[in-house]
Amino acid sequence: MSETQPLPATGLPNFRRPLAKPRKRPVLTRDDYPESDGKPVGETQVHVRVLFGLLGGLLLAHKGRNDVFVGCDQLMYYEQDNIKAFLVPDLFVALGVEPRPDAERQTWRIWEEGGYGPDFVLEVTSKSTRGEDEGRKKVIYERLGVREYWQHDPTADYLKPELKGHRLGAGGKFEPVVLERRGELLLAPSLLGLELHLQDGNLRFFHPNNGCLRTHEEETEARQAAEQARHAAERALREADDARRAAQARVAELERRLRGH
Repeated sequence: MSETQPLPATGLPNFRRPLAKPRKRPVLTRDDYPESDGKPVGETQVHVRVLFGLLGGLLLAHKGRNDVFVGCDQLMYYEQDNIKAFLVPDLFVALGVEPRPDAERQTWRIWEEGGYGPDFVLEVTSKSTRGEDEGRKKVIYERLGVREYWQHDPTADYLKPELKGHRLGAGGKFEPVVLERRGELLLAPSLLGLELHLQDGNLRFFHPNNGCLRTHEEETEARQAAEQARHAAERALREADDARRAAQARVAELERRLRGH
């Protein structure tokens, strides 16, 4: 498997164009932008599990990085002083961001992030969102200069195949990503330096060197398993030490008896 590297977070190509200056509107403060659209995170529990699994892997992979922001179901405003101009990406990643407290990014405001959209967006497509994911959202993501846009249909009812990707081309337009097929596995490298793997309807992020990105649940289970193994090893060492001491005591007792004779 070839190693992929993330694209530079700075020095973006010229085809990523800042948005045009917005029309004159009343100046809004940060608190004037709503933080929720009142809609559920996912259409079904299947969609929610898929989304949170992918989110957990990305958060763990970028833990401790203050120049990378991972967002989920977060309102993204793309016109200053216009609270109606927003999208809600299921999952997005922005590289090379300015370090800032999370509390200041309860919403994502394009004009505060260099005038561009995030680098990576993934939508978990469903019956109610397919039209918007392939229509309005795709058009606006392209306009915002999102460098990689993915759609995934975990039920395989609306997308064939269940994973579809686009990357921003030299003309500032989305171009389809060609997926590689290896038996039942579909995969494609991402600008995040990761690969997207789709197999048996299960979409995961893979690091070319470190393997599958674990979810929070898998990470917790792995830590618990490692802790249990450590305790078992320590118990075995204590038992072996106790057995050695007992054997030494028996030998000493036998030697004492022999000297007594």
